[in-house]
Amino acid sequence: MFPPASELTAVIRKALEEDIGPGDITTSAAVNENIRGKGKFLLKNDGIIAGLNIAEEVFKLTDKGLKFSKFVDDGSYHYSGEYIAEVGGKISSILTAERTALNFLQRMSGIATASYNLADKIRHTKAKIIDTRKTVPGLRLTDKMAVQMGGCSNHRIGLYDMFLIKDNHIEAAGSITAAVEACRDYNRKNSSSFKIEVETSNLEEVEEALRNNPDVIMLDNFSIENMRKAVKLINNQCLTEASGMVNQDNVLVIAETGVDFISVGAITHSVKALDISLEVTKE
Repeated sequence: MFPPASELTAVIRKALEEDIGPGDITTSAAVNENIRGKGKFLLKNDGIIAGLNIAEEVFKLTDKGLKFSKFVDDGSYHYSGEYIAEVGGKISSILTAERTALNFLQRMSGIATASYNLADKIRHTKAKIIDTRKTVPGLRLTDKMAVQMGGCSNHRIGLYDMFLIKDNHIEAAGSITAAVEACRDYNRKNSSSFKIEVETSNLEEVEEALRNNPDVIMLDNFSIENMRKAVKLINNQCLTEASGMVNQDNVLVIAETGVDFISVGAITHSVKALDISLEVTKE
């Protein structure tokens, strides 16, 4: 599910305010506001395109008179040298919005491409790649949208939509059992039904977690051998998630252990942006 348009608009407005501030002084000084033209978005890497709708909104919020045309769809794979979109109208407005639009489009396309590349490696397995909360502050909505456009899935959006009992929670609560019981008590008191996931770091913790019937057990930084043992021990009594140091080289062997989910922080916290430029010409 993508977030409401109003939430995305707020994110985009904040990005524009951050860049433009009291005004684009270079464009105001050097470009006659009556000059019209077009800007064409040129793809310089192969990859999944994501964020065209966000880029369009950037231009519309800057100048309602700008016309944005998409040549491709978000979530589709394209190749270096292709033009993927065009914006027309006042060149001054195009230049003022250019960097913000590109920042969204390049980052989101990079995330979508990284997501696609991981998902493509494990398509023959039951495992699904999911993201984490390791996103750029203020850009979680667009980061997680890009993950979906790349063919992967979102984990929880924030701290408010699922219980995830991690090692520090267990330390503070006293045990896995105590932490799970506290979460169930929270659900009872608040008439809520948030799912419960428990992070484990060894097979003994898996056994304790399993006795408490959580919805998901996370296998954090398990060796492949112990991951297989954990999946066998759990035996579909709940869902399983592999986490920790996942990359292109090991994602397949992890998926083949039989886990249900593989969480990957790198697709949002250290992604390489797709190279996209805007070529502007006067009418």
